[in-house]
Amino acid sequence: MDCWKGDVGRSWIYPTLIICANGFFSTMRPSESFLTPYLTGPDKNLTIEEVTNQIFPVWTYSYLVLLFPVFLITDYVRYKPILLLQGVSFIITWLLLLFAHGVAAMQVVEFFYGMVTASEVAYYAYIYSVVSTDHYQRVTSYCRSITLVAATVAAVLGQLLVSLANVSYFHLNAITLASVSLAFVCSFFLPMPQKSMFFHRKDVSETFPAPDKVVATVCSDGPSSCQEDKGSAPADRGPTAEQQPDKAKPQNHVLRVLVQLSQDLRDCYSSRKLLYWSLWWALATAGFNQVLNYIQVLWDFRAPSHSSAVYNGAVEAIATFLGSATSMAVGYVKVNWDLSGELALGIFSAMDAGSLFLMHFTDNIWACYAGYLVFKACYMLLITIATFQIAVNLSMERYALMFGFNNFVALVIQTILTVVVVDSKGLGLDISTQFLIYGSYFAFIAGIFLIRSIHTIISIKCRNTTVAGESIDH
Repeated sequence: MDCWKGDVGRSWIYPTLIICANGFFSTMRPSESFLTPYLTGPDKNLTIEEVTNQIFPVWTYSYLVLLFPVFLITDYVRYKPILLLQGVSFIITWLLLLFAHGVAAMQVVEFFYGMVTASEVAYYAYIYSVVSTDHYQRVTSYCRSITLVAATVAAVLGQLLVSLANVSYFHLNAITLASVSLAFVCSFFLPMPQKSMFFHRKDVSETFPAPDKVVATVCSDGPSSCQEDKGSAPADRGPTAEQQPDKAKPQNHVLRVLVQLSQDLRDCYSSRKLLYWSLWWALATAGFNQVLNYIQVLWDFRAPSHSSAVYNGAVEAIATFLGSATSMAVGYVKVNWDLSGELALGIFSAMDAGSLFLMHFTDNIWACYAGYLVFKACYMLLITIATFQIAVNLSMERYALMFGFNNFVALVIQTILTVVVVDSKGLGLDISTQFLIYGSYFAFIAGIFLIRSIHTIISIKCRNTTVAGESIDH
């Protein structure tokens, strides 16, 4: 029996099953699509203005404050403790949602939910610390797929329970509490990792696979789109053995790791290609998260939940499916993203802007739903391309570092948007006007990358013309 337990502990199958179970139950939250109707309904009796301008902004602020320290602590304590902390934060969040009342209590809810989202990095990072590199692609696929399945199941289940069984929003939240509690229980059974990416490297000679084997196989048939540009040479590998801090004195170990991380960031962003893709990532992710945070408020404004049928769950399910479909489609499209990537960023960002303008100018809830579906599908398409374009030339460690830093920059931008546009201490704009601002924001992003793409195309044509002329002369 002991030998069997030892084999299971060393196998990649056992931790993958447990982390996938944790991911499923933590994402299977049927009440989440109906949060705004719940807060503004008879259970909590809050106004739209209180929810929009006083409660929801707290999540953005707490997420910003917690993200960077949690990112570092997650690696230092080797992931599992942070997954346990996330489970506790989930349970506190939904206990307060069920039984607490008032604006201050709901602001505390948003703080703990900020802890939940800041801890999400541990979910994906954990599995790479307990399985061999040979299984990275497979376990990444499992971990990502199970969360998409759970999100779809949660949205469909929530909609069916509300529309067909007349289940109250309170009982939906009780189901969510049970689900996140199961996720917390699952995290106890995870093996404790013996290594981490930065602070506890098991072997300085160990190398990680290129993240194109982990994140996607977009360029498997198109090597021309995966070639590195001249400016990305410094970013193509992780720290060398001489740079590793593992043999440093304990009191200097953390400092040396932080210095190494800062040097790695500088090297990564010295690549013009990585810089532009990261710029889009940060700008678009900030806008995307802002829209997701307030879309239910807009829906409730267009069709008040106390007097209209609510189809939030069905819309979220369809949006998740479309987002998954567009992300998968990228893997089957043979495009030279080095040449056409910025044009795609500009065009689809313009489509995002158009969908947000539609949501502002229309009073029809179905048009709002349709605009949201287009918005989310376009973003998921582009973020998949951006993820691969950033990851393809980086080691696993550097990709994780850029992923964390890009999300941090996005959160800083989102916080600025929240303070200026949403918060009652700023402009405190009504929800419809907010979406006019968000549409203009994405139009600005589209303009940047359309101008960049036109400049790139003209430069390439001029270069080709020059080369052709020199060939004729010879």
